[in-house]
Amino acid sequence: MPDISEYKQRIIADFDSRTNYENEWRYRFANRLVELAKLQKGQKVLDIATGTGIVAIASAKIVGNEGKVIGVDISSGMLKQAQSKIDAVGLQNIELVEADADYLNFPDNSFDAILCSSALAYLTDIPAALRSWYRFLRSGGIVAFSCFAETAMTISVLYRAKLQDYGVTVPNPNEILGTPEKCVEMLQNAGFKDIQIHTEQFGFYLSEAQSAWQGNSNSACGYQVFELPPEKIAQVKAEYLAELEALATDKGIWNDATAFFVVARK
Repeated sequence: MPDISEYKQRIIADFDSRTNYENEWRYRFANRLVELAKLQKGQKVLDIATGTGIVAIASAKIVGNEGKVIGVDISSGMLKQAQSKIDAVGLQNIELVEADADYLNFPDNSFDAILCSSALAYLTDIPAALRSWYRFLRSGGIVAFSCFAETAMTISVLYRAKLQDYGVTVPNPNEILGTPEKCVEMLQNAGFKDIQIHTEQFGFYLSEAQSAWQGNSNSACGYQVFELPPEKIAQVKAEYLAELEALATDKGIWNDATAFFVVARK
């Protein structure tokens, strides 16, 4: 991993630039987590890496005015989009906080539920984060997060393999939590119990390969391609796009997204 401060700045730049972040897939994925969390009216909820507030808004509607949702994110650009949506629907029970999820400091026993949709893999010390979340939760409180299998995201698997051919290593962000067994071990080590894991397929077809290149090379987990000289970058790109296009069917290019929805209790 690069210098942590550099890594965080890349994450901020990546997500600040995402002005078209939302789509039907993201809503389905986020709402599935909220559904499995089984929130109740009046609860206090912490949404880690809230992004544009999809989970936070859905949660706020469930917990109602008697409850509260705090959404934290490192990206001011994401939070700005989230606040616009919150204002548009007139919700008064959501507070947004710009913060690094690796360094949160909330009182012990202060939340009924902590949610994190697909972002836990971005944290630099996941075991420490889970221990903190355990402290933040009240007795009997739940943690619910989603992550991807270590073999998921076909377009990223091929991207990493192609760069490796050129001597450039791109870490797999899904590796740490990439199996049900790893998720269970991490949660048990942090003190959680009653662990449930739902494995579901959220794969989708890409209509063209160019977006896969842009998404990988511009991300905080794929920028290493720019360590290569320009002519090599062009070569890598051409070979990568050719490999993806060779996989295309009449439906498009299949991108596996095997996901784990994990729920556990303090």
